Amino acid sequence: MPASSLYNHLLLTQQQRDCIEVVLVSPRNPLNVGAAARAMANFGFSRLTVVAPYEPHWREARSAVGAPQLLQNAKETATLAEAVAECTYIVGTGTRTHRKPEQPVLLLPLAGPIVAKHLAGHGRVAIVFGPEKHGLTGDHLSYCHALLEIPTDPRQPSMNLGQAVAVCLYELACSDQKEPNDDRSLQSNSDPSATSGNLDRLAGLIEQTMLAAGYSPRTMEPANRHDLRIMLRSLAPSSLDTRRMLGLFRRILYRLQQASEPDSRSRKM
Repeated sequence: MPASSLYNHLLLTQQQRDCIEVVLVSPRNPLNVGAAARAMANFGFSRLTVVAPYEPHWREARSAVGAPQLLQNAKETATLAEAVAECTYIVGTGTRTHRKPEQPVLLLPLAGPIVAKHLAGHGRVAIVFGPEKHGLTGDHLSYCHALLEIPTDPRQPSMNLGQAVAVCLYELACSDQKEPNDDRSLQSNSDPSATSGNLDRLAGLIEQTMLAAGYSPRTMEPANRHDLRIMLRSLAPSSLDTRRMLGLFRRILYRLQQASEPDSRSRKM
């Protein structure tokens, strides 16, 4: 057997790796983007999305040795919501040093089997990395199903962006891919999980319904929007359940709007 076959036999299959999106949010240094791209190439990942980068010439990063085509083919989006819209499971990376996460926390050595199960369910997974200066914000994390934490020394908890990408992808690519038995948040049936884009559409419709019902003052809209994103990802509805809920809330919103029309007409008279 060729040495190369023995060396690579632990890696995820190419089909699995093609279903994992690496997302960099507002990276400041093109060299870090290049280092991240090189790490992706090392482990056979090819799908890179960069959200609102600071440097317009990041595709020309010189540190992307062996990965220039990967950078040229990378997607660029204005928002994280757009970057992960087609993904069914989104993991944000970071530490708990300066934040109290609102979603489950995955230690990196335990994340591989969970990611593998989502891939086995015909899902798409996004691994999201934040800006070098402060990492992902609470708003960024509201689009994530879990926070992925790299075990580090508490005296220096943060890592360079390129190094963090390399460590995460190595662990995901080479970890034991046995499915976990105690993760109740994963789908047990054949219906795939809802995409992030569909969850955002459902959250928007629920928000419209709340406004029509006079649920809370307008000053609470940003907080309600944030909480809805967190809640829907915690519930992890299937694609079918999400369609059903969209239909339900469309009907409720229609009824509320119909009920308010006589009052509007009477005030005009």
